[in-house]
Amino acid sequence: MNRNNRADYLGHIVFILAILLGVPALLGFDGFELNTFARYLSLAIVASALALSWGTAGILNLGQAATFGIGAYVMAMHLKLVASAGNPDGLPDFMGWNNVTSLPWFWLPFQSLTVTLILGLALPALLAWAMGIFMFRARITGVFVAIITLAFLVALQLWFIEEQRFTGGQNGLTGLAPLDLFGWSVDTYSLGFYYLVAGCLIAALVIGSLIVRSKVGLVLRAIREDSQRVRYFGYDVARYETFVFSTSAAIAGWAGMLYALVLEFASPTYIGVAFSLAIVIWVAVGGRESLVGAAVGAILVNLAEGRLSDMFVESWLLILGVMFILFVLFLPRGLYGLLRQGFGRIARLREGQGPKDARAQESAQ
Repeated sequence: MNRNNRADYLGHIVFILAILLGVPALLGFDGFELNTFARYLSLAIVASALALSWGTAGILNLGQAATFGIGAYVMAMHLKLVASAGNPDGLPDFMGWNNVTSLPWFWLPFQSLTVTLILGLALPALLAWAMGIFMFRARITGVFVAIITLAFLVALQLWFIEEQRFTGGQNGLTGLAPLDLFGWSVDTYSLGFYYLVAGCLIAALVIGSLIVRSKVGLVLRAIREDSQRVRYFGYDVARYETFVFSTSAAIAGWAGMLYALVLEFASPTYIGVAFSLAIVIWVAVGGRESLVGAAVGAILVNLAEGRLSDMFVESWLLILGVMFILFVLFLPRGLYGLLRQGFGRIARLREGQGPKDARAQESAQ
């Protein structure tokens, strides 16, 4: 194991210990703070999902919020049906206001929690798979993928807003019932729920890391560098790209389900352009070459956003904007790249290289 891998493993262990032990102790087991940080962790999951496709395979998905929002709506639809069970017709309230007389067929599967959990992963993955077949078989790459995914995001959000009788429209799905997770009544302000979200984040990072460190990950990184050369070696580039694109979407849907639980509603803003671009910023700040780095970027940026909005009500967006510009100009590889460069310099100095040699080797990398 080389020193870069050792540094990565050490960073992963520190991050996991901080999430499992440090954060609850630091927050003092306060329910509101635990709920707030659970929101940050759910956003960290979707950031790591984007890092999986963007950092590993070079696929910049500007519509990542689409699959995130689908996952959120899937969970919200189940909880809305549970909350509406006591209504005379069993319909959600907004359907009655829009003169819907019977439950639409596509709402029926969400009466089951098991089916809901499966669809929360499967629907985003199937949607991404269909888009991937269209884009990658046609060898669409780079900025064109970003434009197509962004256009799809806008179209999907407009559909959710326009179909008010089925989706709640601009108001989204509110008045949700608490989740009954196989006999456990989930309290989203409890330490148990925080650990549920933290466990999901760690599981998502493990799944992503297994992909990145496998032969599939090696091929994906080669595709990122030169897809045409990979084709010359006989690999089906489109299949690999579709796989990582769909896997990223499934993880984003997973994050969306957790996010709906944390905030107790689902809204079209989850499928908004601003939110999707924010995910890209989180990944850029943390470092798109690392899943954990992207997760840390999401947590830090949202933590800073919450604190700055309290301190500077009028100008906190301007402050965040300046911070992002500075990161792009001076830290193009994000915090992960900065830390890795620092660890590499220390290791080379320990091996007896002079400062000039260390800097020369860093520039060569």
